[in-house]
Amino acid sequence: MSLAGLRLFALETSRAFGERIAIRLDHPLAEHEEREFEDGEHKARPLVGVRDCDVHVIQSLHGDTWGSVNDKLCRLLFFIGAVKDHGAARVTAIVPYLGYARKDRRTKPRDPVTTRYVASLFEAVGTDRVVTLEVHNVAAYQNAFRIPAEHLDTARLFAKHFAQTSSAAELVIVSPDAGGVKRAERFREALSRSLGRDLSTVFIEKYRSAGVVSGGAVVGDVAGKTAIVMDDLISTGTTMTRAAAACRARGAKAVVAAAAHGLFIGDANQVLANPDLDCVVITDTVPPFRLDPDLVKRKVTVLDAAGLCAEAIRRLHEGGSLVELLEGEADPAPQAKPSA
Repeated sequence: MSLAGLRLFALETSRAFGERIAIRLDHPLAEHEEREFEDGEHKARPLVGVRDCDVHVIQSLHGDTWGSVNDKLCRLLFFIGAVKDHGAARVTAIVPYLGYARKDRRTKPRDPVTTRYVASLFEAVGTDRVVTLEVHNVAAYQNAFRIPAEHLDTARLFAKHFAQTSSAAELVIVSPDAGGVKRAERFREALSRSLGRDLSTVFIEKYRSAGVVSGGAVVGDVAGKTAIVMDDLISTGTTMTRAAAACRARGAKAVVAAAAHGLFIGDANQVLANPDLDCVVITDTVPPFRLDPDLVKRKVTVLDAAGLCAEAIRRLHEGGSLVELLEGEADPAPQAKPSA
């Protein structure tokens, strides 16, 4: 396919994800330089011309062994600023995992609304558009930005996977809390269409205060069924294992956890090893580097989200519709990556 005028960059910590996008687009990554200085400062610059180009910059904002969320955010902002200074017609930040997206409202007196502050930083360096996958609260994310903020939900990505792997099972879709019911419902609708039969949705009572989670009543029927617990991300894994235990206690035959982003912090290795949870399905917006490789091999399936991002980039560049991508018949052809 011809994508004249497109410059596609992937900063180094997201290079592997960017290369998969480039393959899907049949369009090469543009060359750039990232240089470190002895005092901890850095610079990044394009090594090709960007004047009058439609530039897309790929960088996932999660902490890892390379650096913190703050390090990666700073590098992305500085690179976008440099590209704008050198005449890019439009710059789109492709952020598969958007750090600070969960802090989108005040839950305690004098709390920050960090999502809004991050949005202001993107706007300040001249970003024209931001694209991310499966944020915690879509309305809060989009309202935080004064520039277009596109959201790619992963419902059809997961629906394709489960339609292929669990078509014979009696399934029920579970939201681990009342706040995630809309996400679970979108997934239920997508999977029901893929399977050609209606599925039901249930949710689990959950309360969180000062980091302490309580509640566990299941609203709906899971007895004798395979429960797919759908969430936006897995952090420590405690929410998923609580949901799994509640479903098992009410007769679920099997429990699968599904989430776009797998952070797997803290005691996630021990938590996810819980036998109440049969397996975990995530995408590669955040590689599962914190998990034990044996656990990944036994219980984790990683879906490749590059096709979804690539098709979004193509449509944005050509003036196509993201609504049709997410709700229409076009298939971004997600594939399960080897988990080991």
